[in-house]
Amino acid sequence: MKQHLAGVKGNIAACKKVAHDIRNQMLNNLKEITAKKQESQESLGSVNPYGDPVSDERTSSIAPSQQSSIHDKGKRKLDQVESYFAPRTSAGSQPSLKSVLASKEVVHRADMCLSRWFFDSCIPINALNSVFAQKAIDAIASIGPGYKLPSYHMMRTNLLRDCKEECRLLIESYRECWRGTGCTLMADGWTDRRSRTLINFLVYSPRGISFYKSVDASDITKDATTLCMLFSEVVEWIGPSSVVQIITDNAANYKKAGELHVKYGNIYWSPCAAHCLNLVLKDIGNLSHMSEITKKASKVTVFVYNHIFLLSWLRKREGWKEIVRPGATRFATTFITLKSIFEHKHDLQALVTSKYYTDSKLAKLSKEKDVVAVILDNNFWNMCLIMTKVAGPLIRLLRIVDSDEKPSIGYVYDGMYRARKAIKGIFKNVKQLYKPYTTIIKDRWDRQLRQRIHSAAYFLNPAFQYDPTNYSNKPEVVQGLIDLIGNKDICNKSSIAMNEVRIYRDQLESFGKPLAIKMSKEMQPGK
Repeated sequence: MKQHLAGVKGNIAACKKVAHDIRNQMLNNLKEITAKKQESQESLGSVNPYGDPVSDERTSSIAPSQQSSIHDKGKRKLDQVESYFAPRTSAGSQPSLKSVLASKEVVHRADMCLSRWFFDSCIPINALNSVFAQKAIDAIASIGPGYKLPSYHMMRTNLLRDCKEECRLLIESYRECWRGTGCTLMADGWTDRRSRTLINFLVYSPRGISFYKSVDASDITKDATTLCMLFSEVVEWIGPSSVVQIITDNAANYKKAGELHVKYGNIYWSPCAAHCLNLVLKDIGNLSHMSEITKKASKVTVFVYNHIFLLSWLRKREGWKEIVRPGATRFATTFITLKSIFEHKHDLQALVTSKYYTDSKLAKLSKEKDVVAVILDNNFWNMCLIMTKVAGPLIRLLRIVDSDEKPSIGYVYDGMYRARKAIKGIFKNVKQLYKPYTTIIKDRWDRQLRQRIHSAAYFLNPAFQYDPTNYSNKPEVVQGLIDLIGNKDICNKSSIAMNEVRIYRDQLESFGKPLAIKMSKEMQPGK
């Protein structure tokens, strides 16, 4: 009506009989309304601290016309329906380059805001790898502009309490799995920078690993009785009937704590396989001839990394990789470095025989001449090759048992068996040559690691059971399984269990189907 009286064209016909003063009043009124709308839009736009939202130009191109004439009533319905579907060749059928560039600019602004926060607060960049990082950003984005961060006080009180309760409920959900499938209690002992002996208690099950608590055991670590009481307390918290085994280090006091199976007949103690393999590598490295090669290799490494111009020359070589690479443990790193040095044999020999090195002042020093003699010594390289081949099977097994990706207990027995077999093959089954290494493995395996639960897990792993070429038929394999099934605290229906073992071993019923045999090589035993 105001547009009609003001004579504004577009939406309605102008009134020809209205007085001039009324027309001017209506025009001023319309201008005031338009100005207020613009102010309102500007105030709403200023709420977003990251800039104006990017609008897709397709919105304006496919929106129905609001200015159609009131005389086109019959045609307007069809026009409105068709206007919602842009033609394939129209300009609005795809986002324009301008809108794409604008959206990239908005994303960059958001990334910069997040980066400034990280750098200003010294937040580690690997915090972005957390599974909760993207969830937090998505939650903020779902709220939209105007979200305010929780206060310092709220974060350290209410929200911390809520997160703790959330963790408690998660652990309670894990308990159902512990009761159904059983679980493993793991005690990880370590020493911090203040020389305190700490023990981390973790519970492993098919649902995953959950942390229970960390205990300062500096006063009790030497007292096996008190340590045993500590383990008993943790077992009671989990539920004795849910614990299948306890895994600890190989120290004598932890072995004493492993005697909990006297109190709890269903619990077996097993030493840490990774710790045992680490000790095997340590013993092999301490052999006189091995120790000598390790010292020479160390001199080569220091020679390269202490002279930047040599390292720079080597890094320009095609396919160059760093010599020093971290391993699963300190002693594994030693053998991995030896392998890396052997792989760079030709690069190192090319360096010390090049004019670039021989013309340098370094080549005239007596200490460096000794290192050059080592690099050009074929006996040194032959021993490096032998050491890497000897340690190779053990390091592969160490990576398996030290990984969180899959349960490893079903692979320990086979891994130790294959390691000894591979070492014998390296020395062409000459007993005099392979015996020093296999003796070390056998001593550690027999005195520390070998348990009935390992041989039983080996028997129940179809990847090995259905591989007649490499399967070990030693009596201890079946005996380990029989001992576990015969324990009434573990299995109260031993006759039924033994019948199922026979069906599994002889590949009867579903076990004999081609698909089952195929998947036994690809899937984990527990799946």
